Amino acid sequence: MGDLKDHKSNEEQSSNVVAAVASCDRIGISDDHCLSCCDRDKLNAAHNTLSRCPSDPDSGYSPEPDYELYDVDDEYNEEISSKDDVYVASEYCVDGETNAGVTINGKQMDLSSERYSVLSYEQVIRLDEVMDQVVPIHGRGNFPTLEIKLKDLVKVVKSKLDADEVLVRDIRLNGGAASYVLSPENSQYNDLDLIFCVDLSNSRNFDKVRAAVLDSLLDFLPDGCNKKRISSCSLKEAYLHKMVKVPEGDRWSLISLSNNRGRNVELKFVDVMKRQFEFSVDSFQIIIDSLLLFYECNESMANESMSMSENFYPTVVGESVYGDFREALLHLHKKLIATRNPEEIRGGGLLKYCNLLVRGYKPAKNDMKNLEPYMCSRFFIDFSELPQQRNKLESYLANHFVGDDQTKYQYLMTLYKVVDESTVCLMGHERRQTLNLIEELAYHFYYQFFDQQRYLAKNQYDASHHHPTYLLGNNGAFFYTPYHPTYAPQHQPNCFSTCHCGWMTCA
Repeated sequence: MGDLKDHKSNEEQSSNVVAAVASCDRIGISDDHCLSCCDRDKLNAAHNTLSRCPSDPDSGYSPEPDYELYDVDDEYNEEISSKDDVYVASEYCVDGETNAGVTINGKQMDLSSERYSVLSYEQVIRLDEVMDQVVPIHGRGNFPTLEIKLKDLVKVVKSKLDADEVLVRDIRLNGGAASYVLSPENSQYNDLDLIFCVDLSNSRNFDKVRAAVLDSLLDFLPDGCNKKRISSCSLKEAYLHKMVKVPEGDRWSLISLSNNRGRNVELKFVDVMKRQFEFSVDSFQIIIDSLLLFYECNESMANESMSMSENFYPTVVGESVYGDFREALLHLHKKLIATRNPEEIRGGGLLKYCNLLVRGYKPAKNDMKNLEPYMCSRFFIDFSELPQQRNKLESYLANHFVGDDQTKYQYLMTLYKVVDESTVCLMGHERRQTLNLIEELAYHFYYQFFDQQRYLAKNQYDASHHHPTYLLGNNGAFFYTPYHPTYAPQHQPNCFSTCHCGWMTCA
């Protein structure tokens, strides 16, 4: 989703840009056995959330996709339906009925809608692997690193929200991790984004959400820690990378947990958010409530546990907030770039757009080039001052290209080209200042990468000839202006300052 800021309403900023640019079958075991391991309510819920066998000829399942390249303006009809590596929602059947729905937390999901699709067995297995992986949450100062499974974190946070009477409508996996679950060959992800759809109409619920996350971290501290002496302020300083709330217009909050390798766990609590995606390939949201119910039923079994197989696994529904799941999935498989109304996106989606270009994505439509001025205009509306642009660029590079100076250089040169060709809303000297900033950053990372290569080569030479090694200076024999970053997200302070546990401003 990127970094966000409570700046102006989307409607006002959009007008500024335009002006600037002119379940399924029943469980495959007996009811008596189920009732011995979980109560009747859980059994009924499990009956509504477990999937049919994908080998069933009526299930709509088809093998691994093998697309042919064609214009995305063509209709996505039977050809796409037969090749998607998902159950096509419009063909999904339950007990012989087509266009049936799935109920999640009392909400009926209309699977006949083109927004939804049911995940295949292989995709559910990948989702389970993502939820079951151990993610380190690195602490600052003397605080220990927390080794947390994503599914355990979600379970604890949800239980604390329920105990505090905060309604959780559903929980979703979002962003790059969701794209990876659907198409691992063409997706990579840094952050693990989770969306809790909650009620934030009461301003006190923002504080309840923050307290639930901090209290959950307290539960994951090692047994040897004296938890009674650790305040919420200390936990915030030690483990939170970012904490933001937007209480007016859109209503949501974001709490990001620190990871030194750049794989932050981002918990987003959303009540109202008009624009939930930047491009079609990052518009996927996987509703994981049925998988969480499967974990819960599994834990309640005293003597034996249920394991997933091709004939027995949870029904997991995916949604594309882009509007068309099959079209968005095609873009993901073919590495195509598509969006709508980029002037509505915070920052215009400019930085993500250049990121996709560097990763080998191509515009899905010929008129995608015409949207670049809208992206640039919205970016310069949201980040009008040069220091803001510097901070935003440094933050984005630090979060999305950890330890990869060569790719940072390629990314910045791509950004330079787009800004140079498509910016129409800046005066000449403002445009030159921004281009000089991008060029300065690019040269910094280029020479830094070159220095690292020289240092590694020197070490290898010295090791082979038994010469003592020494550290080359960063500025060496190169003639360029030394660059001093103003943003250091990986900096680890050794002590704590006074903390009032306030929310950060959105950037």
